[in-house]
Parts: sequence; structure tokens; C-alpha cells
Amino acid sequence: MEDRKVYLDKHSNLLQLEEHMYPLVDIEKPNIFRNLFRYDEIPKIAFNDRIVPHSMPDEIWITDTTFRDGQQSRAPYSTKQIVEIYDYLHRLGGPNGKIRQCEFFLYSKKDRDAVYKCMEKGYDFPEITSWIRASKKDFQLVKDIGLKETGILVSCSDYHIFFKMKMTRLEAMNHYLSVVRECLETGISPRCHLEDITRADIYGFVIPFCLELMNLMNEYKIPVKIRVCDTMGYGVNYPGAVIPRSIPGIIYGLRIHAGVPSELIEFHGHNDFYKAVSNSTTAWLYGASGINCSLFGIGERTGNTPLEAMVFEYAQIRGTLDGMDTRVITELAEYYEKEIGYKVPAQTPFVGKNFNVTKAGIHADGLLKNEEIYNIFDTDKFLNRPPLVAVSNTSGLAGIAHWINTYFKLSEEKAVDKNSKLVKKVKEWVDAEYENGRVTSLTDEELLKVIHETCQEVGVI
Repeated sequence: MEDRKVYLDKHSNLLQLEEHMYPLVDIEKPNIFRNLFRYDEIPKIAFNDRIVPHSMPDEIWITDTTFRDGQQSRAPYSTKQIVEIYDYLHRLGGPNGKIRQCEFFLYSKKDRDAVYKCMEKGYDFPEITSWIRASKKDFQLVKDIGLKETGILVSCSDYHIFFKMKMTRLEAMNHYLSVVRECLETGISPRCHLEDITRADIYGFVIPFCLELMNLMNEYKIPVKIRVCDTMGYGVNYPGAVIPRSIPGIIYGLRIHAGVPSELIEFHGHNDFYKAVSNSTTAWLYGASGINCSLFGIGERTGNTPLEAMVFEYAQIRGTLDGMDTRVITELAEYYEKEIGYKVPAQTPFVGKNFNVTKAGIHADGLLKNEEIYNIFDTDKFLNRPPLVAVSNTSGLAGIAHWINTYFKLSEEKAVDKNSKLVKKVKEWVDAEYENGRVTSLTDEELLKVIHETCQEVGVI
């Protein structure tokens, strides 16, 4: 006790007693936490009510994996598409670079061409980084291209160490450290992707390994990042939940017991249990500066944390967008649909076709009187998407006029009112639909068809 260091914590401004060291716990048989993860049962969330403090970093940001993890789960993007999406991300991140980095594959000529073309843009943000196989040849490739940082896979659960890699923990750690040292020898900053961390032995392997990584960082004077990969989406944000499922517990352990600075911790979530967004925000709250995302959550299996979601999470917990241009999100959704052929599910928050469309008749009445009643914020201002009222038997002339004006974004002088011939004709058609037994709201496609036909009939273009 007497030899343990006392230091001032810069976030709490309280004196802290340095924790004891955590040596690697090398074991003969894997610890796969069968008490939590029985394969023939639903995984369990256990609690020990050990609470760790919030520790929001001074600065937080978003990083992007659209061209890496996002691209692993879909047809590869063309070089042109990658460059155009990179342009959108630059605009979305704003002048303060809140979208800090994009990671790229380097394996194919197409991937490398995209990297070169993006580098030609000369943007400070998003910084271009790579993801490679852990080999000296690939490290040299990163250096030759001129990148400063690369991701390296360092799987950390016993599921991976024992069953996939066929190693012991000590063998795995020594292998990883030798690979990281090779990377540092080339002058490249490694970003260590701790795969499957939410099924790993946090204090028996992860913390000792990260302590060694911090030693290498101090030796080479080159940053070593830790990416916290909730690969299977097992992480939970509940206070008092036990590790390895506790995201607060993992982030706290890395900061306090492994000595990893917040600016070198990045969380990478998956959405298998619908927790990618809440876990990502939790990682920010407990001390990770970076959150790794992909556009529209496109990624392995159920996908990654949606980038657009974290833009709005940022604004909610910081009280500002810090220069991010959220209108670009709508442009990206339109680009994906028109240029890439990806259809965003209609109910997807912020980008789905129906996300701010009111369909219930009584709700529509409220929205028409005051849009704040049923719209989450000024979606026209932040997303170039005014709220819509779906047309049904309860919409009336005013509801139909509102739908036409907002869908076509008609200016005040060109807007139709409930007395126009067009609106009256459309209402006659709508009334006939419901008199014939219809009970569902009308689709955009149906309305556009009847509006087009009515415009020709009444001479409106």
C-alpha cells in the first residue's frame, strides 16, 4: 500500500490511489463465461452493482468504417462511389472535423485508387486510415501510400484465442506484441482492434495486454489506439452490470487500470441486440473519445452503429452540432438510393421515407395545427425534410393540400390550398377509395399517380 502512487485525476479533481498491476492470467483451458453465454440459452445479463463514474472526455468525435466493415457486408463500392461518399462525409463533419477518420481497405487496386483520389482532396478531415493484415509487407504498403495510422486485428476473447487461433493467452499476446512492434518500427501508428471484447477476460487478458501496448507506445513515442470491438453486440450500458458485458466497466478498466488515455480509446459496436447506439453513447460518457460507425448502420450481420444516429447523439449530449451539417445526411440517403441502389428501410430514424410522416388521423390533425406536437425537431431545418401527413380518410382537403405542398416543397407563392381544383379532385378519389372498403393509408406512389393524372385532367402542370 505504501508504495502505490497517489495522483490527481484531471476529470474528478480528486486524489486517486494507483491501482495494483494486472499480470496476464495464462490458463490451460479457455474461459468462455459459460455462466453468461450458454449457446443453447439466451445470453444472460448479470449484475454485481459495482458502479463506475462517468468520465466524459474533453473532446469526442466520430470515426467511419463505411469503406471497411460496411463494405464487408455488401457489394464493393466503386472507386467513384467511395470518393463521392468521402466528399459527403467531409461536408457532414464540418469545419471542426467531428467525423475524424475514415478507414479503407488497401488490398485491391480499386481500393488503393480510391485512397489516392481521396488523398488528392487535401482534406484534414476525415483523416484517411487503413485496415490491413498484420504483416510487414502490409505495414510497408501503408507507409508507401503515406498513411499515418492503420488498424490491426487483435482478437481478445478465449473463443478466438483458443478456438480460432489455437493459441494460449501468452502465445497470443506475444504474437500481437511482435506484430505491433513491427508496425511501430515502420513509423506507423497502430490501431489495435480488440475483437470480441465483450466475451473476453478483461482483467486476465485485456488489461495486461493493453498495459504492454502502452509500454510500447512510450518506448516508440508513437500513439497506439485501442478499438473496443463489441463484435457480437453483447455489450450493455446498464449501471452495475458485470464485465465482460458492461461497456462502462470496460472503458473504466482501460482508462484507470491500463492507463489508456481517452483520446486513444474508440468504441466499435454491433447491433445484434439493438444496443449499438446506446452502447456507443455510453462509451462516450464513460471515457472513450471516438465512436466508430458506418453510414446507415450497414455492416456485418445486423450492422454497425449508424453514423447518422451518433451525429444526433453528439448534439444531444453536447448541446451543439459543433459545425456538423446534418442536411448532408438526407443527401447521402438520396445518393445511396439513386446512385448505389440501396433502399433505406422506410422506418429508419432520420433517413427512412416514413421517419417523420404522421399517418394516424388524430395525429395528423395535431400536426397540421402545430408541427411541434408530432415532429421530433425542426426536420426541415436540420434535414431538409419537413414533416408529412399521410393521406387517409381523415385527412380532409387541408391534409391533402399539406401533403402536396410539403412533398413537392412548393414555395408559398406556388403552394396549393384546399380550394384548388387539384386538391378537390384528389379528395374525390381518396373518398372513393375508402367508400370501397379501404382501411389503410395511401402510399406515396398511389398519390403521385393520381396527382399526375389529375394535373393532366385539370390542366395543372
